[in-house]
Amino acid sequence: MTRRSLGRQFGWLWTSYAVSAYGSGLGFGALPLIAVLVLHASPMQVSALSAVGPAVGALIALPLGPWVEFRRKRPVMITMDLVRFAVMMTIPIAYAFGQLGFVQLLVVSAVVAAAKIAFSAASGAYLKALIRPDDLLVANARFESTNWSSIAVGPPLGGAAIGLFGPVTTVVADALSYLLSALGVTAIRGREQQPQRTDKRQLRASELLDGWRHLLAHPGLRALYVNQLVVNGLIMATEPLLAVLLLRQLGFPPWQYGLAFAAPCIGGLIGSRLASRAVERYGQHRVLRTVGTLRAVWLIGLAFVQPGVAGLATVIAVELAIIISMSLYNPVLATYRLEHTPEDHVARTLSAWSISSSAAIAILSALGGLLADATSPRTAITVAGLLILASPLLLPRRHGSVPTTDLAVATTAHAQPQAAGVSHEAK
Repeated sequence: MTRRSLGRQFGWLWTSYAVSAYGSGLGFGALPLIAVLVLHASPMQVSALSAVGPAVGALIALPLGPWVEFRRKRPVMITMDLVRFAVMMTIPIAYAFGQLGFVQLLVVSAVVAAAKIAFSAASGAYLKALIRPDDLLVANARFESTNWSSIAVGPPLGGAAIGLFGPVTTVVADALSYLLSALGVTAIRGREQQPQRTDKRQLRASELLDGWRHLLAHPGLRALYVNQLVVNGLIMATEPLLAVLLLRQLGFPPWQYGLAFAAPCIGGLIGSRLASRAVERYGQHRVLRTVGTLRAVWLIGLAFVQPGVAGLATVIAVELAIIISMSLYNPVLATYRLEHTPEDHVARTLSAWSISSSAAIAILSALGGLLADATSPRTAITVAGLLILASPLLLPRRHGSVPTTDLAVATTAHAQPQAAGVSHEAK
C-alpha cells in the first residue's frame, strides 16, 4: 500500500504530536513511580494520584469545551503545551530543593489533565478542518501508531535514565517535549479564521452540556461512549495497582517494570497499521463490534502475574494482546466520532468525551485503591478483569443506527473540510 501524503501542515501537526508523545513515553508512569520510590506512598495514595488529579482536571476543563469551540485552535494548542511545560518543571525544581510533596504531585496531575483535555479538543477540531474526510482514518491511525511506538521506546529509556540520573529525569524530558510541541504547532502555516458563533451572546451555562447532549442523542455514539468509559476506566484503574504489585510486592526493578509495558507496545504498530485495511475489508461497524469485544478479554490475565521471568512474560503477553486490539480499535472509533459530529460541535464533543473519560478513570481508580487497601492489589486487579468481560454488551448491536438528522449535518460539514480557513498545503 502506497503511503499517501496528507500535506505539510498535517506533517507539522504530526511532528508536534510525535515529539510530545515520545516525551510522555519517556515519562510514562513517572508520577506514580516518584510517589512509590521517592515519597514511599501507600497503594491508596498511588491510586489517589491516578484518581484525584484527573478528576480535578476534568472539573477545571468543564468550561473549556465551549471556550475552545469558538477560538482559533492553534493558539489554544500552543497555550496548553506551554502550561504543561511550566507545571511539569515545578517537580524537578521542588525535588532539587528537597520540597517535593504528595500534594504537589496531585496539583501537577490535575493541571496536566485539564490542559490535555483542552489540547485534545482543539487538535481534534483542527484535524477535521485540516484534511479531507476520507483521510481521517489514515491520520488517526498515524497518531495511534506514533503513540504506541513512543511507549515502546520511551519507558525502557526512561527507566535507564532514572537509574543513571535520578527519579525526576523523565519528568524534565516530558516537560521539554511540551515546549518543543508548542514550537511545532507554531510552525504550521496558513491562516486560521476565527470561528463564528451563531449568536452574539456570551457563553451560556447550557452550552457546557452541549457535547454530552450530542453524544447521548446519537445512538451509535452513545453506545460507543459508554463502552469506552467502562473499558478505559477499568484498564487504567489497574495501572497504579500493577505498579504496586510489580515494584513493591513482587520486587521487579524499575527497568523490568518499564520493559513490561514497553515491549508490548510493538503491538500498537501492528494494530494501527491494520485499521484502514480492516475497515476496507470488513466495514466500520463490524470492526468496532469485533475488536471492541477482543479488548475486554485479556485484562484478567494480569491477576496471574508471578515473580521472575514467568511473571514478566505474563505481563508482556497480556499487554501485547490488549494493545493490538486497542490500537486497531481506537483510530476507527476516533474517525467514527469525527464523522458523526458537526463542525461546530467537535471541540465540545471531544471535551465532553475526555472529561467523562477522566472522571471514569478517577472513580474506578479510587474504587480500585480502596479495594486494594481492604484486600490486596492482586484482588483488585482480578475484580477489574472480571468486570470488563461484561463491557461488550454495551457496544452498538445494529449497523446504521445513525439518526437521519445527524447524518445530514455530518454530510454537510464534510462537504466543507476547509471551514476553519486552513488550506491543505502550506504556503
